Amino acid sequence: MDLKGIRAVAVGGASGMARATAELIGARGGKVAILDRPASAGAEVAAGLNGSFHACDVTDFAGFEGVLEAAVADLGGLDVVVNTAGGAMPGRTLSKNGPYPIEEFQKIVDLNLIGTFNVARLAAWHMSKNEPNGEGERGVIVNTASIAAFEGQIGQIAYTAAKGGVAAMSLTMARELGSLGIRVNAIAPSLFHTGLTKGIPEEYEKVLTKDAAFPKRMGRPEEYAILAVGIIENPMLNGQTIRLDGGQRFAPK
Repeated sequence: MDLKGIRAVAVGGASGMARATAELIGARGGKVAILDRPASAGAEVAAGLNGSFHACDVTDFAGFEGVLEAAVADLGGLDVVVNTAGGAMPGRTLSKNGPYPIEEFQKIVDLNLIGTFNVARLAAWHMSKNEPNGEGERGVIVNTASIAAFEGQIGQIAYTAAKGGVAAMSLTMARELGSLGIRVNAIAPSLFHTGLTKGIPEEYEKVLTKDAAFPKRMGRPEEYAILAVGIIENPMLNGQTIRLDGGQRFAPK
């Protein structure tokens, strides 16, 4: 899919990987709507891209539908959605205080897995109304998993389960939407300079990435953006969860 003229929604686009992706799409001639929390820098980012900002909470599953509809109306349609919304809180199956509280487990799953599916299903509905391009494409969905989906560390049980679900959805969703010309892929990053890890001291970064093959550092948001744009542009990339990790494999802890 040609980036020039595409209409894209970046969920979590006020910062980090989604922001870098939105900026790269904008620089290459695409039109972008930024969706993020009300208190985020989303309005500022959108203004810099001549786009629109729409405040949202991805765990407000019913409310998100209206937010997306408003974004699509501003864009004049929807060709691409890039979703990086997510987060984690540490917790073990059992601790000294007893079993992991099921409510905390569910919050992480709601944010990372249910929220991701909700964004994708609603975006796919809008994309299904598009006229196909020369390749027969109507849309591209880029979700965000994590290498924790494959090597979850101790204390990551909820995050691992949620991101494992995001990874597992890629092929099934791609198969279900293939007849409509909608492609679905997920990116599984290692540790990146986003959110809580932004500005982490260099000496601690070296400890966290010592098991990487190369480069032995944390990822940069623009590197996620390069891959996301490559997924959008390449019609043969479909049904995949692509690791973006410098050859790192998480140790147990």
